[in-house]
Amino acid sequence: MQETAVNVLHPLKTAALAAMLVLATGWSAVAATPPDQLLVGMNMNNVLTLDPASATGNDVVPVAANLYDYVVELDLHDPTQVRPGIAESWSIADDRRSIVFRIRSGVKFHLGNPLTAEDVAWSLARTLKINRALASPWKAYGFSAANVERSIEATDASTLTIHLPRPTDPRLVLYTLATSIGAVVLDRKTVLAHEHNGDHGAQWLTTHSAGSGAYALARWRPEDVMLLTRFDGYWRGPAKLRAVVLRHIPESQSLRLMIDRNDLDVAMGMSAPDLNALRHDPNVAVETVASGSMYYVALSMSDPKFADRRVREAIRNLIDYDGINRTIMPNYGVFHQRPVQSALPASLPDPGYALNVAAARKLLAEAGFPDGFKTTIRVLADPPFMNIATSLQSTLAQAGIQAEVLSGTGNQVYGAMRNRDFQIVVGRGGGGMEPDPYSNLRALVYNPDNAASAKLTNFQGWRTSFSDPQINRLIERAERERDGAEQIRLYQQVQQRYDADVGPIFPISQMTNTVVLAKDVHGYFVSPAWTTRLRDVYKQR
Repeated sequence: MQETAVNVLHPLKTAALAAMLVLATGWSAVAATPPDQLLVGMNMNNVLTLDPASATGNDVVPVAANLYDYVVELDLHDPTQVRPGIAESWSIADDRRSIVFRIRSGVKFHLGNPLTAEDVAWSLARTLKINRALASPWKAYGFSAANVERSIEATDASTLTIHLPRPTDPRLVLYTLATSIGAVVLDRKTVLAHEHNGDHGAQWLTTHSAGSGAYALARWRPEDVMLLTRFDGYWRGPAKLRAVVLRHIPESQSLRLMIDRNDLDVAMGMSAPDLNALRHDPNVAVETVASGSMYYVALSMSDPKFADRRVREAIRNLIDYDGINRTIMPNYGVFHQRPVQSALPASLPDPGYALNVAAARKLLAEAGFPDGFKTTIRVLADPPFMNIATSLQSTLAQAGIQAEVLSGTGNQVYGAMRNRDFQIVVGRGGGGMEPDPYSNLRALVYNPDNAASAKLTNFQGWRTSFSDPQINRLIERAERERDGAEQIRLYQQVQQRYDADVGPIFPISQMTNTVVLAKDVHGYFVSPAWTTRLRDVYKQR
């Protein structure tokens, strides 16, 4: 495979770099991992770009969280709480229409440029100007490429002011600043030095980085190996480990074997059988946290059959929620049937949906389909998606619905959703990163314009052709509501109405993130927002 251009942002002695690269490409001969390096095995198929304005998917988030600094961060133990990052303090105006941040002085980027409020403002504006998926939460708050330069401004080198273009909950803006890759702080001067034809440095940033984080990018060979080296000039002090080596290992059994042989310190993305086996291994720890995304079955209301409420309710009765969660989802997700993630003040108990073939048959007969019908299920060709689709295919058949499973890549499955060219999808989605009901409801339920010409492809409500004006108004009211108790009531009312509407996205499980750690790895905290930071990780032998 052709090697990506080397990007050395932190000086290393040639011999040390050579030694780590030998390790990264042939470590199986090593009896134990080096004490000053963290060796991580993971599937990097979806790490397609390192550009913070364009990168998507969860796998790239922990990479960005170590290469870059965020304006603020979520508390490790209580992710609803916001802690200082590059901003050492902030204040919200009484009218809740602006937030003023005090940016730390003395912070340096990897190449030595000072980090200022102007870098922060430029980085956020860049995300909106490039206008990919990561611009979506900002656009939901009223920001746009046209207004961002007057809405987000550096009034001096250490002061950043964000003027909210429309009324919204300022806490949502803080959560997005703490979790979105599109909100990391870039070295403006370095990126602009590599700008090509007005692309805001996008081509260069695909394979390079320009951050101030605890680690710097030394080398990346896509679908092979990524080497991060300690930035000794980090403002919090140097990280405890000298380097982090990320290796592309998509096969779960290979990950398990390498953990067993002490060739890895951390393994991510392992399958349920291997994780279950390792839970009994005294030499490792298996850590699991719930994130905010949902595994779901989604129907397209553009299809006349699924536009009928009775048919949607029949499908809702033909999902074996208990069986799927008991036999398929361990280590992937936990039982959950609401569009809002669990453990938030506005979260409601699950409604208790269960497989009920008799009720489904009755509803289908009332809708004019006593013998069922033919349909298709689009699904990723990976576990647990295929397993869920196979279970669904079987239970649909019990009511006479003949479903053909069409497996494919993410572009094929979610691309069909974005084009409204599907019937049923087994997928995963939701805002998920921000620990607030608005995040999930905006992603899964909200749809302010259902017209095909609107092309609101980042709203899964639009993708499924679902739009309830009352739900939209409730979400908008809750977003602006100042009274905490009333805001909770409004978000709960949205969930109840979505159930009553038989909304076309049926959550099955709330996603979990499971990581396997060697017993001598300490200070590793798995983030529910995937922003796992490695600056305090060390080994004790």
